[in-house]
Amino acid sequence: MYNHQPLRKLKIINDLIITLIQTDLEWENIDANLSLFDKKIDLAPDDTHLIVLPEMFTTGFSMKSHSLFEDMSGHTISWLKEKSRQKNVDIAGSAIIKERQNYYNRLLWVKPGGDVFSYDKCHLFPLAGEDKVFTPGKNNITIELHGWRIRPFICYDLRFPGWIRNRDYVYDIALFVANWPEKRSLHWKTLLLARAIENHCYVIGVNRIGSDEMGSTYSGDSSIISPKGDILFQKAFDICVHTSKLSYQTLKEYRKSFPMGTGILKNHGI
Repeated sequence: MYNHQPLRKLKIINDLIITLIQTDLEWENIDANLSLFDKKIDLAPDDTHLIVLPEMFTTGFSMKSHSLFEDMSGHTISWLKEKSRQKNVDIAGSAIIKERQNYYNRLLWVKPGGDVFSYDKCHLFPLAGEDKVFTPGKNNITIELHGWRIRPFICYDLRFPGWIRNRDYVYDIALFVANWPEKRSLHWKTLLLARAIENHCYVIGVNRIGSDEMGSTYSGDSSIISPKGDILFQKAFDICVHTSKLSYQTLKEYRKSFPMGTGILKNHGI
């Protein structure tokens, strides 16, 4: 089942538990990366609700879509479904997917019951030639998890605040998976912070570490940021499997005390 999940009025749990996996990746080696994440996912606490993997977690940021692609019934999807079922947890991360003769940098979100939701990267990175290889996505999606509404994005999307704008508070968490190079790590950290502050939401950013065959190095700097702009977690360079608990009450109280989200934005034509 592949679709955009509609927003539903599920009961909101106050504490949403999220695990981020920051690690090096094996260049263009799907089997090795799945084996790596198989072990890392098993380290996540049993009460985790969502596990987040980096962008292109099976290959690294490769443009060899013609040789590395999978389809929506491929090995990576099967593996994600099985790990999600085993751990009884939602899992999200992006991979190279081919559909209707087009290649996509596609975020895959898999639920324990086997449902798969997807977001295709909208803003493709021209300096790496991503726009020459992949087809851009056209639609945002919002996925509901225990009453929380989460909107996923991929890497370069972070630089486009209009695409991320949280009109009418349609989401509670903006989730970014990335292969963001160390030489622009200041941009990554600054923009994650800005997106949290301007959208009154939690922001989660999961990046890789290490280096790739294209000469890029990555510092990670995976982060969790509160709606107020507090850095709740940030880690550079080290491999980590980090788990944090996000409070819906904290989000609700902040939005109530500083209501910049809906009417004010509309009144200013934003």
